[in-house]
Amino acid sequence: MSVSTGHWPLLMATQIQSVPAPAADSTTGIIVPAVSLWWREIVRFYRNRGRVAGVILSPLLFWVVLGSGFGTSFRSGGTGGGSHYLEYFFPGALTMIVLFTSIFAMMSVIEDRKEGFLLSVLVAPVHRSVIVLGKVLGGATLASLQGWIFLVFTPLLRGAHVGWDNILPIMLTVFLVAFALTALGFAIAWPMDSAQAFHAIVNLFLIPLWLLSGALFPLSGASGWIRLLMRLNPLTYGNEALRALLFPGAAVLLPVETSLAILAGFSAVMFAWAFLVANRRTTKPAA
Repeated sequence: MSVSTGHWPLLMATQIQSVPAPAADSTTGIIVPAVSLWWREIVRFYRNRGRVAGVILSPLLFWVVLGSGFGTSFRSGGTGGGSHYLEYFFPGALTMIVLFTSIFAMMSVIEDRKEGFLLSVLVAPVHRSVIVLGKVLGGATLASLQGWIFLVFTPLLRGAHVGWDNILPIMLTVFLVAFALTALGFAIAWPMDSAQAFHAIVNLFLIPLWLLSGALFPLSGASGWIRLLMRLNPLTYGNEALRALLFPGAAVLLPVETSLAILAGFSAVMFAWAFLVANRRTTKPAA
């Protein structure tokens, strides 16, 4: 039976996706391939300067314009004495940067599939958990770096404090949020082959996740059902932890330690989901 040349890529993809993930070779290890994929994500992201600028400038403009627009008309009892909206919105803007970076970083999964790189990685003698670990750690590192850079604006905020006593917990909080969102983005992007579909899911799911995290308005002023959703949203506790660390004395739902524990659990669940999605066998019929 003759097969046209144009059908070979589709047949190869079908065969690769229909076989189980190859077992990891003991000589290959886990660290080297994971670090290689991690470094590839870093280099690939920062080579695209427009993407880097957009990730930083979009939330910055959103923070300044929206914060200045509300101005002193917004008084939040949750930030200690009724602060300016720029101060209340700062943790939410930081979380937005992490969210945007995670989304853009995980779009590389779809790009790698279209370019054929993902297929070559899948047939390599490494377990798929290495692929998940490398990609998620790469995206989480990028998102964390962008969030840490945004901390340079804290001296402009009244009552904000970043010093040797709280810088490590702040960095840990940002990393946990970044890791959870990147793993979630990976789980969403892995089965997709269209960037448009990925953006549709992001707009439908991830953006509301951020909106209901206390980034734009405090939980105390929300209606009953919105308040319930905010309490069930793990991202809420990321914002709460950042607010408590950046603004000492701010009223928050839970102690910082408890919020960090919830974030750590959320990160573990999202990584487990990404691992399960990547290891699920999928068979697509040839056209």
